[in-house]
Amino acid sequence: MTDEAADLPVEAAGEPAEPAEPAEPAEPAEPAEPAEPAEPAEPAEPAGPVALGVVRTPTGHAGVDAHMARLADADHLAADGHVEVYEDVHQGLREALTALDAPPVPGPYENRS
Repeated sequence: MTDEAADLPVEAAGEPAEPAEPAEPAEPAEPAEPAEPAEPAEPAEPAGPVALGVVRTPTGHAGVDAHMARLADADHLAADGHVEVYEDVHQGLREALTALDAPPVPGPYENRS
């Protein structure tokens, strides 16, 4: 046996594959133009608060609608100011829900014995 046959890859049928043709040399890439030296940029200031434009649909309950309208106050505050608004609205909505569960208070003339 010769070493030539051992160096050739074997295809699925068991016959030696043809030797691969040498790849053509790639054309040399054009040298990249040197980029202009970047001027040291001043650090960008964070963008100010921006309203999200969320549409608030009225619920028909005046108390709930007032608290939902309060959410618009957060649009004009920095992110760290949102917490106070959200907690205030959350507390107001909880109170409105609790009031729905409370038994009705009898009027002055409904307490007839």
